[in-house]
Amino acid sequence: MKRYIAALTMSLPLLVASMLTGCKDDYELNTNIQPVDKLTAPVNDKFTKLQPATSAALSFEWDQARAEDGSLVLYEVVFDKADGNFTTPIGKIASDGGGIQNRLTLSHKDLNSLAGKAGIAALGTGKIKWTVNASKGYNIQAAKESRTIEVERPNGFAEIPVDLYLTGAATEGGATLANALKFKSTTAGVFELYTSLKDGKYQFADRNTGTPNLYSMDAGLLKEGGDNTQTGTKVYRIRLDFNNATATATELGTIGLWFAPDDKFLFEIPYISNGTWSIQNQVITFRAESWGRDERYKFRMKTTTPAGVAADEWWGSANADNQRPTDATALSFWELRSVSSDRWQNSFKFKATVDTKANDVNVYFRADKNYTHEVIVK
Repeated sequence: MKRYIAALTMSLPLLVASMLTGCKDDYELNTNIQPVDKLTAPVNDKFTKLQPATSAALSFEWDQARAEDGSLVLYEVVFDKADGNFTTPIGKIASDGGGIQNRLTLSHKDLNSLAGKAGIAALGTGKIKWTVNASKGYNIQAAKESRTIEVERPNGFAEIPVDLYLTGAATEGGATLANALKFKSTTAGVFELYTSLKDGKYQFADRNTGTPNLYSMDAGLLKEGGDNTQTGTKVYRIRLDFNNATATATELGTIGLWFAPDDKFLFEIPYISNGTWSIQNQVITFRAESWGRDERYKFRMKTTTPAGVAADEWWGSANADNQRPTDATALSFWELRSVSSDRWQNSFKFKATVDTKANDVNVYFRADKNYTHEVIVK
């Protein structure tokens, strides 16, 4: 028994060494591959009118690459400018299935982004070159051919900011970028800000740190770079739409509190700052009716278009009719909605404690909250 154990002990290192040698031979990595021989779709110089606002997409397809050991090959589609050679591509995107399939389905939205990087301007037409890299391990092989596609870009920006800020000496925040005023994002690609401007220059920035991308307005259009000059102190609603590259700056005046029971405005509320209109110590008295006291109200904002046309905007309740609020009423009751000029419809109602008292009225069109208002009994 002792001789058997000793023999086994002496042979164990040889057995382990043999197993390790065998594993090394069995699992040696073979990265040899044949590159993609042919691109199959789309046809060379295919023309596509991009519609990034839809679900439209373009399919890029190619023959399979072959691994020498028959194992899996991964694919990546490489994009470049029309005169590029793929040494500094404008984009690399893994194929469908996480890089496994010999096809890439690319949305018009992503193609529009690539077109912008290729230097094709909004509403312009230009070409993008593409090819396919096949890889296995560290071995990457470019396809034997490349093709181009021709695209027509829509109006608008290929890259839409997540956030947007107003900065410059003419703004309420001044020229320090960290103090830039943030816009409210109302829908995808559309930003809005209620603010005042004074003498000086201003710009729009996609962030308030570092080196942001900058934008400006020009005759109703939104463009990259540049700046705007303001003369005189005025209040504006600035609305920027990156989807169609449009920009409007509507001049705003006071906000009148419309008291429906008396069919008149009780007072005008001036602009203060930071998207806020405010007035203090206003006595509000409800109208006595046979059935009780009537307290319905809403607001009218005076506006002037860039063309100099004066107009009125009415802001009221989301509800056609309301019950008198109490301290337990949800804050959403006081949120403002664009409504008609109808004397009664979509009017708010004051709390009972407002009647015959002095009140502060604040109207908020601020980016950090839903557009709303408050009435504070003094």
